[in-house]
Formats: sequence, structure tokens, C-alpha cells
Amino acid sequence: MGKCLSEETNRIEYKQILTDDFERQVVAFLNYAQGGEIYIGIDKHRKVVGVAEIDLVQQKIVDRIKNNILPSTLGLFDVIVEKISNLEVVKIVIASGMEKPYYLRSKGMSPAGCFIRVGSSVQPMTTTQIDALYAKRIPIKLSNMPSPRQKLTFQQLEIYYAEKKLKLNDEFFASLDLVDEKGRYNYLAYLLADENGVSIKVAKYAGTTKVDLIENEEYGYRCLITATNRVLDKLRVENKTFAKITPKARLEQSMVDETALREAFINAIVHNDYSREVPPVVEIFSDRLTITSYGGLPAGLSRENFFRCRSMPRNRELMRVFKDVGLVEQLGSGMGRILEAYNSSIFTFEGEFLIVTFPFAEGFTVPNGTVNGTVNGVETKSQILMCVMQNPDYSLDTIAEKTGYSRRTVVRQMKLLQETGTIKRVGSPKTGYWEIIQQADSDK
Repeated sequence: MGKCLSEETNRIEYKQILTDDFERQVVAFLNYAQGGEIYIGIDKHRKVVGVAEIDLVQQKIVDRIKNNILPSTLGLFDVIVEKISNLEVVKIVIASGMEKPYYLRSKGMSPAGCFIRVGSSVQPMTTTQIDALYAKRIPIKLSNMPSPRQKLTFQQLEIYYAEKKLKLNDEFFASLDLVDEKGRYNYLAYLLADENGVSIKVAKYAGTTKVDLIENEEYGYRCLITATNRVLDKLRVENKTFAKITPKARLEQSMVDETALREAFINAIVHNDYSREVPPVVEIFSDRLTITSYGGLPAGLSRENFFRCRSMPRNRELMRVFKDVGLVEQLGSGMGRILEAYNSSIFTFEGEFLIVTFPFAEGFTVPNGTVNGTVNGVETKSQILMCVMQNPDYSLDTIAEKTGYSRRTVVRQMKLLQETGTIKRVGSPKTGYWEIIQQADSDK
């Protein structure tokens, strides 16, 4: 598959082979506000030459980044194989780190070990630049926040890794940054433990305001991966596919784009600031769904770069674990998927809170029998009728389940459909079926 390659820029570097100065390039991108990408297997003239022994090269890249650069880079880079012009190349995606300045382990935090991206080149940092970045370094992170409990177990975490054929050895506490230098569990360990005090609230309201609360569920007090999966299951149930009937066709659409909804929720989990013990919240109204996370944008990440899908993980340790178990793919890819379906107006910044608001698909019937918050009996009737047309054997309970309406609403609408001669019941209530006599008035 061909790909149009741009010239080297402030965010793109091409290398024909894995060279001795590779770590310098990585350090420069880690220290750069926008991060960047390095391609191995493409020369300076943008000619694709490919990579031989690609698995070995990938492993070398991971080992060199992890072992030769400080502070820890876990969760700040991805190593991906791409096929360009029918040749395999290696793409390294590097996020801007929050613990700047990053430096070569062998050279220390000095002009010989610290680098920055300037245009398409890599330049050594001055002592003044190094001191300025170090002064801004954010000290609070999951790995240096103590766990409120020290008696923790991790059976759920081990199962998730085993499902991905990744075995957690005896050193996994240190390799996943779950313990401090004295071997005590940190807050990351607390979030991933089988039991904790962190819970994610999913609230559901009857209307467009918070006046009429009809459901308030808590998902948590266990491994954050388990809690995340359970909320995703809940969102899949709530995000039903609904229809509207037009003179020419029956149109179907989910209330919210499924991919965008999933990515927004996972982003809220991974980038939430847990230092104030404020977890993300999901709220479902009759016309929209909102996801609120705490912490705003990470320091150093502008709104402009946020909407350009530049990645600066607030919780790099948590990002790494979520990537290991398959909940996160490429760095920055989640925002890209959201912005493919919606524009930036769905994001609101209110102080330390970041709110993502997904409006329900306009004109499509939602579960409580409203369309964007207004009563619309015609759409309700049409939705129920289409369900019966799909399977005349459906019981009233099944119709209620399939459409998302209450059983009372289904009974009332079915009675109206029978009274108007649109449908009739053939046989007994238990073993009979529905027969369509004529199309409803809204379909004519």
C-alpha cells in the first residue's frame, strides 16, 4: 500500500537504519512540546528501503528507549510496524513527557545528555534550558503517590495480562512501577488492585436536566481495568440503535458514535488526575451523554495541540498498563477517532474539569420515548411497529427490551395499533403472533 511521505519536520524524523544517535532523537522529542515520530527504514530522501529482521529491530528499539533514557519512559512511546510501498518499516510514536528534562542515562542531566527538537534538527540543551524545565517538573504522579492501603492483591490484573499472553513474573511490581524505592505500594498499585476505594459513577436522568434522577450506579471498588470494562458494557447497553421512518427508507443509527464514545471514556480514565481522588463521571440525559474527568489539560499541553491529537499522558504508568491489556492502542489515536465523528465543540473546559458532551443523533427515537427531549408518539409507534415487522413472534416483553421503551408504553402503543387496524393478534397471547394488516399512517 503506497503512502505519500512528507519531508522531515519538527515532528517527523526518517532513518534508514537504527543508528547510534537514536536515543538522542527520542530524548529530543520527549523534551519537545509536541512529541514526534521516528521512522526506521526510510532514508533522508524519503525513499522506503524497509527493515530486515524487523522483530529484532523492534525489540532493540524498546530496550534502548527503556534502558538508556531517564526519567522512565514507560507509557510515553509506541513501536509500530507499518507497510509502505509493500515494504515493512518501524514507526516510533513519542509523546511529550511531563517529567522534562529527559536525558541520556550515560551523560546525565547535562548539555551532553539533554536534547531538544529545533525544526527538523536535534540540538543540545543549554544549562539554562535544563534548569528551567527541571523547575517546572510536575512532582505528583501515580508512582510517587502512596497507596492508602498496603495489603493489596492483583489476581484480576494477572488474569488480564494472561489473556494477552503476557506473564507477570516475580518482578512485575517494579517493572509496572507499582512500588516505590522502598518497595511500598503506590497509588497506581491501589488503582489496579483487586479491591480499592475508587468508583466511577454512571447517572441517568429522565429529562435534559439533573432534576429527575432515575438511575445512579457505581462501578468500581476493584481493579480499574475491571471497572472500565464494566462501564464500557453499560455504555454499549445504553447506546442503543434506534430508527426513524422516512417515506423512502428506514434509517438506523446509534445515539452516539460507538468508537468515539469508547475512546472518550477511556481517555477520561487514563488522563484523569487522581491526586484529588476525583474519578470520572458519566451522565446520561434524554438528549445527550456527558463524560467528565478531573484535571483539565496536562501542564504544557495547549488546547491547540490537544485538538491536533498531540499526546502528553498525565498518567504514563497507567497508560502503559492499559496499552498492555489492549484498552489503549496508539498514543493520540483516541482523540483522532473522536474528532473523525465529532468536531471540537463537544469538548468543554470548566476550571479543572474536562467535559465531553455527545448529543444524541438528531431525529432518532431515544429510550424514554422522546426525540431530543420532546414527546413524539408517532416515532414511538413507528419504532414499535418496525420491531414487530422484524419478528411477528416477539412478545410484549421482548418488544420492550428491543426498543428500550417501558412495557407500559409498549402495551399502550400496541393497543392503539390494534384499534386503528394496523395490526392484529393471531392466536393466544403466549403462542400466537402479530399480523401486519396495513402500514401505520406515518408510513403512508
